[in-house]
Amino acid sequence: MGDFYVSGSPAMTSKDETWTTPKKTFDELNKEFNFGLDAAALQSSALCAFWYGPDNLEEKYQDAFTRDWHKDCTERGIATVFLNPPYGRTIKQWMKKAHEEALKGLTIVCLVPARTDTSWWWDSCIMHEVRFVRGRLKFGGGSAAPFPSAIVVMKPNGN
Repeated sequence: MGDFYVSGSPAMTSKDETWTTPKKTFDELNKEFNFGLDAAALQSSALCAFWYGPDNLEEKYQDAFTRDWHKDCTERGIATVFLNPPYGRTIKQWMKKAHEEALKGLTIVCLVPARTDTSWWWDSCIMHEVRFVRGRLKFGGGSAAPFPSAIVVMKPNGN
């Protein structure tokens, strides 16, 4: 799931910007948060039964940006969302969407690169709970990421 989109290559490529979520990391977070939606996945990498992604068999769930996450989750009794967005140029839009959906009433837990020098970090992350990951995560095939990671916990009350 890393970027949440797993393209067959376990590590990121400049073509698809995908980083497969480390299973151990997801399992630890899921134990704490009990996720009901994987907001950025592929069929081959989805970590929840309900997920958004470009190859979802239901066309309406193929584009997470057009969905009302809060409404979709409320209809299913889901309170928490996992998001490992693509780490490329669209990460700013992903984090803005997550922040907006959290303000509607969801808890959204994001696995992101710890890029504290970026505008998206300051616009969408800094006001939430931030947990820095010690060391470097091993995405996909086990190679250590070339960047530090963080878990951003966005709660309905905005912090």
